[in-house]
Amino acid sequence: MKLVSLGRPLLDLEMTLNSGQTFHWVREGDGWMGAIGARAAYLEQRDGELRVNTGAAEAATLYLALDHPLEDIYQTFPSDAVSRAALEFCRGMRILRQPKWEAVATFITSSMKQVAHIAQISHTLRRKFGEALKCGSHAVYAYPTPAAFAALEESDLRACALGYRAKNLLAAARLVAAGEVDPEGIAQLTDCEAQKELMRLPGVGEKVANCALLFGFERLSAFPVDVWIERVIREKYFGCAQKATTASIREFCATAFGPYGGYMQQYLFHHARLTWKKG
Repeated sequence: MKLVSLGRPLLDLEMTLNSGQTFHWVREGDGWMGAIGARAAYLEQRDGELRVNTGAAEAATLYLALDHPLEDIYQTFPSDAVSRAALEFCRGMRILRQPKWEAVATFITSSMKQVAHIAQISHTLRRKFGEALKCGSHAVYAYPTPAAFAALEESDLRACALGYRAKNLLAAARLVAAGEVDPEGIAQLTDCEAQKELMRLPGVGEKVANCALLFGFERLSAFPVDVWIERVIREKYFGCAQKATTASIREFCATAFGPYGGYMQQYLFHHARLTWKKG
């Protein structure tokens, strides 16, 4: 497979692909294989140099958000010890610029699931209902389109271990396929309007909407609050105060971390998820 160089950007490729933003990249040799939209991609980083298969360079540049000015973004982070520790641990992680429908649908399927389970579901859905793409001698699979999902029955999705999420994913896909909810149109709305429009979809509450906005619509101030983030904020910023409600934590997060709060959220999330498990 012929590779082209994308230079030496400030990027930790492995951490970025394994940080709970996306769930389908797999190790292949010295790199990672997956799909960027409907394009097969192989990504590899050696001694800081990022290389990608010929034909996927432009897609990879956009997907990996290599235009995000990380050093400038870091200057907006709070200076407290918790934020600084997360930054040092996650330096080089980028917020991916994912396909809009893929981000929405993936996080609909993520409800009450751990990262490994979400990945298993993603791979199953891709293999069964997504377009097969050739990457060298390997096959990878695009995420299924709204139309592909809309043609299914709920039982088809339940067979992929979605449980109650199957009904929500199917209903959401049918709304998008019918044009009743338009991801491209949502991209033109303000953050608040976009969140409200996303929450019209079954299975999309505030947290899932914010995940979709951050990872699919490039709203870098979006700050999803899941159980990990709520725990971090409660313990590290509220001193384990019992009076700290979920609502007050969300209100704090919406204003405390600046215009790139989504980056700070992902750094806090990934740092806590990998270090707190080890005590």
